[in-house]
Amino acid sequence: MKIFFLFTFLTFLLSAFEQVAAYAHYDKILTHSRIRARDQGPNVCALQQVMGTKKKYFSTCRNWYQQAICGKKATVLYECCPGYMKMEGMRGCPAVAPIDHVYGTLGIVGATSTQQYSDISKLREEIEGRGSFTFFAPSNEAWDQLDSEIHRNLVDNVNIELYNALHHHMLNKRMLTKDLKNGMTLVSMYNGQKLLINHYPNGVVTVNCARIIYGNQIATNGVVHVVDRVLTAVGNTIQDFIEAEDDLSSFRAPAITSGVMDILGRPGHYTLFAPTNEAFERLPRGVLERIMGDKVASEALVKFHILNTLQCSEAITGGAVYETLEGNTVEVGCDGESLTVNGVKMVKRKDIVTSNGIIHLIDQVLIPDSAKQVIELGGAQQTTFTDLVAQLGLTSSLRPEGQYTLLAPLNGAFSDDTLRLDQRLLKTILQNHIIKVKVGLNELYNGQELETIGGKLLRVFVYRTAVCIENSCMVRGSKEGRNGFIHILRQIINPAEKTLHEMLRNDKRFSIFLSLVKAADLDDVLSWPGQWTLFVPTNDAFKGLTDDDKDILIRDKNALRNILLYHLTQGVFIGSGFEPGVTNILKTIQGGKLYLKTVNDTLLVNELKSRESDLMATNGVIHVIDKLLYPAELPVGNDQLLTILKKLIKYIQIKFVRDSTFKEIPLTFYKINIIESNVQPIVTKEDPSITQLTKFIEGEPEFKIVREGETITKVIHGEPIIKTYTKIIDGRPVEVTEKKVTEERIIQGPEIKYTRITAGDPDNEEKLKKIFEEAPVRRAQPTRRTQGGAARRRTRLDHS
Repeated sequence: MKIFFLFTFLTFLLSAFEQVAAYAHYDKILTHSRIRARDQGPNVCALQQVMGTKKKYFSTCRNWYQQAICGKKATVLYECCPGYMKMEGMRGCPAVAPIDHVYGTLGIVGATSTQQYSDISKLREEIEGRGSFTFFAPSNEAWDQLDSEIHRNLVDNVNIELYNALHHHMLNKRMLTKDLKNGMTLVSMYNGQKLLINHYPNGVVTVNCARIIYGNQIATNGVVHVVDRVLTAVGNTIQDFIEAEDDLSSFRAPAITSGVMDILGRPGHYTLFAPTNEAFERLPRGVLERIMGDKVASEALVKFHILNTLQCSEAITGGAVYETLEGNTVEVGCDGESLTVNGVKMVKRKDIVTSNGIIHLIDQVLIPDSAKQVIELGGAQQTTFTDLVAQLGLTSSLRPEGQYTLLAPLNGAFSDDTLRLDQRLLKTILQNHIIKVKVGLNELYNGQELETIGGKLLRVFVYRTAVCIENSCMVRGSKEGRNGFIHILRQIINPAEKTLHEMLRNDKRFSIFLSLVKAADLDDVLSWPGQWTLFVPTNDAFKGLTDDDKDILIRDKNALRNILLYHLTQGVFIGSGFEPGVTNILKTIQGGKLYLKTVNDTLLVNELKSRESDLMATNGVIHVIDKLLYPAELPVGNDQLLTILKKLIKYIQIKFVRDSTFKEIPLTFYKINIIESNVQPIVTKEDPSITQLTKFIEGEPEFKIVREGETITKVIHGEPIIKTYTKIIDGRPVEVTEKKVTEERIIQGPEIKYTRITAGDPDNEEKLKKIFEEAPVRRAQPTRRTQGGAARRRTRLDHS
């Protein structure tokens, strides 16, 4: 029980400390400033001053080490930390500043203009007297920067306007920076006017977006914080401002129709980057009309301009990413005195304070991806692809109401030779980069097939750190638009057209390897459907191999199969799908291991460079090598074979164990059952008035590859046949029409078995009967989908 109580108490204590720490960013940054200036003596703080300005900051680590604020060079200053003073002849700031009432403290912190205005407005007596106040005192520079007309009106009416303005800077209680919590709303001493407090992680504390530049100067009757601007009154909401501001009429229309305007009238802490009418006029007319005519797109556009946090310009000392109400993010930064959005200077007027947030006026419209057409999602690195799509007339295929996925190669993927291709061929290439459906990155899975508008099926391969489509792997930057996704690819996609065997047969570089494959009876492996990765040595790998050597290899079929099948692994592995620099271990069909990794975009196989990689076949992929691979742990027990292998393989030491033999590798790792049939009905005449029909099988051959340990399921289909015959029913001849006579049988078997049935052989009846006797005939059922998605047909005899 004591342990439980102790644990609960510690949890409460840590939680309390975390809450305090969350609102003590200013004090934390101040502590760091002390540490940076510790060599200068006691109670000295290090500040950064933006060159060419009077702006000074207690800096974050990032700004400090970058030696810049808002991209501008910053010099280091050493000053007494708040509340301390220098003493003549002594190092650092060893003395504590005197404590006086609020009026006197204004002079101590150098806010002499505010002190003077307090005097002439008759506020002095109040802030010298009894009470507990917080005074957000504008600095002398803040008064100088105040609009001249406003300044004159205040000074001309000191007893009312100036007095009220100063009261607007005061609270009727003492609050240190640690008490000023982010998002807090306080009530000033003037007419219940609100003061919006923000306490940012970088240590900046703002009051109605005025930054506290010198805080926590304790007075006998309160505390003084010096701020960098004169506070203005806050009354209206963001909605009220938009409705009253003529220059925002273009933004007002979609804000109302989308329903977002109501959100901006509710309590909250929003930041609105409001595009002016001029900003909307810069948009292409077609783009603006399309977005405004689409409620979903217009709502996304409006929400993309709104942050659910309050970001004052003075709190931004570097770039940071913020989520918008639309769901995507924008980067808000600064460049000197200017605010930037996504790296662009576009803020014309900043820090318009309202009761529920801040408005910054911008001269560009921010269009989110979700409001763009898919072709508009292409960035600077995909301009070659998007320009070609437009030039070749493919944009008309991308209807706004449709759903598509663009597979956009990087600009560098398009070589000069590719761009010089005949436009019809180039159009075909691009069509195979446009998928007919909208598929997001998180919807892709290994083995998936995607159909292009060009009619090709593209295969998806998913690896630990990569997603590839055929030979090309994705890079970061996928985006979702109004009518589709765009994924960025490293290379142009080359859809597979031929099997592994056909590719080897059509390339003279592989003639020796292919002859050995044929001699080992492995042709079918490379011809049938499957998922293989084949490392193919060129003829150069067999230099020095004589005809006699080749004959010796061929005679020892076990040895030959072991060597060849060490080049084959199950699964399709794209070179660029491997994590760079990391070794990947693949088990070969022979049983040994291959060690693969990519270094500088080059695939290494057992440390041997692949001369050409990612040649796609319909049943796998080829990586070209110029050396014969051999498993280092596999011993040779034959002197002749050892001599031959040493001619071909010099990069490893081949083990020799006399009389050792190679294991037999049966072809059960790919088993094929084929049923071929072309059978006509077998008719037996028993009576001239009766035709008896015997069951029959009809259809084209079908096959399926079976891995070791699997069982094959073979379905034989027949095409519908209509036959009319006479049958005796109740002693009377009746004409019967029989339609769709199709039988479906399941053939199973672990071994390779070829059964060919042809018409005209008396043995066929016995074979058919044997098949049908092994399983009963199934009655007809409606066509339905199996779990895998393929249709299962069941048919019957229909009589009429």
